Amino acid sequence: MADDTADRSARPATDDAAASAQRPDSRITVAVITRNRRESVLRTLDRLAALPERPPVIVVDNDSSDATAAAVRSHPAGARLLSPGQNTGALGRNLAVRQATTRYVAFSDDDSWWEPGALRAAADLLDGHPRLGLLAAHTLVGPGNAEDPLNALLADSPLPGEPDLPGRPVLGFLGCAAVVRRRAFLEAGGYHRVLFFGAEETLLAYDLTACGWGVSYEPSVIAHHHPAPGERPGRSPVVRRNALLTDWLRRPLPVAFRRTAGLTADAARRKPGAATALRGTLVRLPAALKQRRPLPVRVENAVRLLERETAER
Repeated sequence: MADDTADRSARPATDDAAASAQRPDSRITVAVITRNRRESVLRTLDRLAALPERPPVIVVDNDSSDATAAAVRSHPAGARLLSPGQNTGALGRNLAVRQATTRYVAFSDDDSWWEPGALRAAADLLDGHPRLGLLAAHTLVGPGNAEDPLNALLADSPLPGEPDLPGRPVLGFLGCAAVVRRRAFLEAGGYHRVLFFGAEETLLAYDLTACGWGVSYEPSVIAHHHPAPGERPGRSPVVRRNALLTDWLRRPLPVAFRRTAGLTADAARRKPGAATALRGTLVRLPAALKQRRPLPVRVENAVRLLERETAER
């Protein structure tokens, strides 16, 4: 009878690596939030089910009225469905992270998914860098795999490299193309209730960094994003509202006052969306002030460095 040990030792290492790449990865869960986009979320589940990592998937249905919940339950991906009974916005991701039992959680929206092998690569990086709290992926858009403009901004981050972190240190990311260390995400408080949805990522990046966790962009980890064509109605005022609320929540008061004055002037000049953004800010401002927590000096300095670099481009 042949020596089985000798046969295994003679097997090429590439074969072992290929076999390992096809095994499920128990380190990472994918969290998906959706609302009234049944066909789109089913396409995302198809893609996630085909990944070699075969990750557990948690879908948060933000009170859809198009039979999304029933479709998710019957999908062969076997996703766990959370139905909070209301639209929780980005806070649905918080629900998913709390329910996850893995060390790491990757975020997808109902129009995004991960490149085969990307989740394993992200988990390896998080394993190898214990201070890494969030990994921002390289995002390819649409069937043509166009570069998301954010890729270049993250790659050109002026923040100095840190020896215990991979990639480029950053203070921003795309919400549907990020992987978090579950413990770090929960320690930082997750996505903030005051913002609800829209440009909510910057505040989380600030809070993770303030807690001592690293936030890095790593171009070798790839996510795919296939948004519907055209700009989403009403998104621009929400983005501006949340940027200003982030200032009130974390930045020095002179910064918040100056930017509020700028938005007020734009509203007086009737610039598109400015009045809507201002009204939304004022409604949420009392809650933001109650939860105000200025950034540590080292993080505020990093934010200012980014702002200076952006202004000079």
